[in-house]
Amino acid sequence: MSDHAAKQRIYEQFARIGKALGAPGRLELIDLLAQGERPVDALAKEAQMSIANASQHLQVLLAARLVDTRRDAQRIYYRLAAPSVIELWLALRRTAESQLAELPGVAREYLGDPDTFEPIDRDELARRIEAGTVVVIDVRPAEEFEQGHLAGAVSVPVDEIKRWARDEAPKRKQIVAYCRGPYCVYAIEAVAELKKRGLRAVRAEDGVAEWRAAGLSIETGKSAP
Repeated sequence: MSDHAAKQRIYEQFARIGKALGAPGRLELIDLLAQGERPVDALAKEAQMSIANASQHLQVLLAARLVDTRRDAQRIYYRLAAPSVIELWLALRRTAESQLAELPGVAREYLGDPDTFEPIDRDELARRIEAGTVVVIDVRPAEEFEQGHLAGAVSVPVDEIKRWARDEAPKRKQIVAYCRGPYCVYAIEAVAELKKRGLRAVRAEDGVAEWRAAGLSIETGKSAP
């Protein structure tokens, strides 16, 4: 084998990762798994795929060693194989944001006008959490919250936001809602509902994956009663 042919085999291994990432559905599954492990049926429901389609995508990710599995009785749970997979996903996203002029317009069609609910940045939110001047709510599903959430956050799934706003929301402190990162609509919906009720609310653009990658504190378990 020539030296160059041997070198090409190295790039073939790199290309396995690129090929595995080359489908929107698989990227969405990686984004969901960045929130915590799940069985295929839960992933399929959240990604609005058939179970068969989700399973096929997961098998491609598994073959590229981007996900791992564990068995619990009759169920198989999928999880990201390593922290480097989250770093890869975030790096891919940042590259798209910096290089693809079309992305903001596409995102606006889904998220609405970004200026309507301008997010608080990560560093400022960390300062306010440290100072105790905000109440942070995690509006993702409860099972995602339990697997990892911003330190001190309260679990308020988006479908419970009206009840929480009526019965439990603070009247004086600012409320900061976050979900799965900048392309998740849950926090936008939560802030809109809170503002309709006269509450002081903003959204955080970053979620657990971004905070973990930045080395900031992440907790696990349920909300304190």
